[in-house]
Amino acid sequence: MNDRAARETRAIYAKADALWARYSCPASGECCQLAVTQRQPWLWPSEWRVLASQGPVPAARADGACPFLVDNRCSRYADRPLGCRTFFCHRIRGPERQPVTEMNALHERLARINELEDEHAEARPILEWCSR
Repeated sequence: MNDRAARETRAIYAKADALWARYSCPASGECCQLAVTQRQPWLWPSEWRVLASQGPVPAARADGACPFLVDNRCSRYADRPLGCRTFFCHRIRGPERQPVTEMNALHERLARINELEDEHAEARPILEWCSR
């Protein structure tokens, strides 16, 4: 991955973190139980490369949870994907209005970054990336 794509992806992550700063999560790891929630974050290629650049990709888990979940914590928390930086859990606490419009703009920016690098780029579920 080129340095620009990595920098821009991480800049988007920082903006997302700022948008969600007034919200809290109980850090239960519940959202990482992908087989239970039937929800997976979808990652663009630049997100996967940022995530995978931090070391070997863990093996798939028998329980269907995110492979990066270790001792109920994300082992790649600082580089977790944009989808993991949002709160879709019923346990979220914070202002009533969630930053949907702003997050949509960040998603669109992430798509543009990836499409500029490869016009055929597409987002894929995290478990699909992990199985490659």
